Amino acid sequence: MMMIDIINIMIGGLFLLIGVLIGVAFLTLLERKVLGYIQIRKGPNKLGFMGILQPFSDAIKLFSKEQVYLNYSNYFSYYFSPIISFMLSLIIWMVIPYLFNMIMFNLGLLFFLSCTSVGVYTLLIAGWSSNSNYSLLGGLRAVAQTISYEVSLSLILMSSIIMIMDLNLIKFSEYQFLIWFIFMMIPLSMCFFSSMLAETNRTPFDFAEGESELVSGFNIEYSSGGFALIFLAEYSSILFMSMLFIIINMGGYELNLLFYLKLVFISFFFIWVRGTLPRYRYDKLMYLCWKSYLPISLNYLLFFLGVKMLLN
Repeated sequence: MMMIDIINIMIGGLFLLIGVLIGVAFLTLLERKVLGYIQIRKGPNKLGFMGILQPFSDAIKLFSKEQVYLNYSNYFSYYFSPIISFMLSLIIWMVIPYLFNMIMFNLGLLFFLSCTSVGVYTLLIAGWSSNSNYSLLGGLRAVAQTISYEVSLSLILMSSIIMIMDLNLIKFSEYQFLIWFIFMMIPLSMCFFSSMLAETNRTPFDFAEGESELVSGFNIEYSSGGFALIFLAEYSSILFMSMLFIIINMGGYELNLLFYLKLVFISFFFIWVRGTLPRYRYDKLMYLCWKSYLPISLNYLLFFLGVKMLLN
């Protein structure tokens, strides 16, 4: 009996993995199409029906290109940091509150925070091991941004945790049966979304990418497979963050069409922001985190603590 359960869990995990990878592939297509229409042009529309096969063509092209070997890099750390980054972004998906699997994460949110914190090291090592000043500077700036916004992210999460007094993600859907948390803390949800953008290095916080003065940040020395893995990790974390936002603020996890529509909408929101907002000024980056999100999240935390004590 035990063996059957283990096999079921492994099959479930495999399906989840394949689903995430296909979702990431089509998220890139969605992004290119949406950005195309925002800029009043067609996106990819040649491959297959309306460009539907474009992601597969991109993947085959990227992974069949020659892998360059840097003479002066720290080869092992240079080679493995994109792989580890990609694996981490897939491991985080284990906290998805499956209703039919035996894995029950009582500390789901803690696991999520731990995985995102370890993801910082892959950025740092990728930048450092390329042995180029540009990539080192880009890596340092990306790390500074990621850990700053992790602080605000975890403090914003604290308010939701105080509300339900549990780290289990399934509990969120039970507590949001009558009202979504987003209506109880709209400013906090907006801060949460913005911190998610910063955490996944997206516009308007994408300093890790298009920097004319830093030549593409920490991933400058990566080409073909390594580059593809870094961006697969980024898009996988975008999908996961969208799912987390829905679970915590928009009615929790339920296995129905509405859940997936919400997921598509939040992912579309990431892309919409990218097509609309200009990049932030670098010296304003930390100002936002420490001078507006921190006070808001701490005030909300105190408020919810007070409410909790009154109710008890």
